[in-house]
Amino acid sequence: MTGNDAPTLSTPATADASDLLADPHSSADSILAIELLEDRKDDLRAVIKERRAQLDARALASSADEIARRSIELAAALGLEAGETVAAYVSRRHEPGTLPALEALHAAGFEVLVPVLGPALDRCWGVFTGTDDLAQLAPGRPLEPRGACEEAPALGRARLVLVPALAIDDDGVRLGLGGGWYDRALLHADPDASVYGVVYDGEAHHPTLPRAPHDIPVRGVLTPTSSWPLPPA
Repeated sequence: MTGNDAPTLSTPATADASDLLADPHSSADSILAIELLEDRKDDLRAVIKERRAQLDARALASSADEIARRSIELAAALGLEAGETVAAYVSRRHEPGTLPALEALHAAGFEVLVPVLGPALDRCWGVFTGTDDLAQLAPGRPLEPRGACEEAPALGRARLVLVPALAIDDDGVRLGLGGGWYDRALLHADPDASVYGVVYDGEAHHPTLPRAPHDIPVRGVLTPTSSWPLPPA
């Protein structure tokens, strides 16, 4: 399996949660609908994670280098200039790699914000100054900068936001890891920011994904081989 190969899943299109929860008078039905929606998401997550786990170190490194190139190209295409702000996630093993992209964006003169898990799961942001400054601050969390962090509204100054995803459909619905961190964090993004989900090639153009009312669609997709905007939701 190469770095640009990605899990391709075929699932029937289904109504999103707005349809499932159409009857506001039936709380029991609403709770059941949400549970069924989350169960379906979990099933998709399990399949994609299993396929990602088959990627070897060489494929992961190659994909990460390509994502760095695409990130710089995208920033240029969006007209970003040195001194402006880009926010991006710090990848974990088997995720589309972002460490080379973070280094490249920083070297190009952008302020690069990366997530920091603050007290009580607060959504905070730290300034990336290099991979040497990243540390494992708690088990199971992505690497985070050691320095001081800023509160959630700091994301509002980013013109480009690169978010992790397991799959993205053509409406911009993003299947995340399930914690809802980015759906809450993106509430603080500038309305005009370019929010791009980062996936392997076969994880884009996914058949219609289940969407809950709190899910925030992305406005574009970036893969190891390409990037493109999506139509407004």
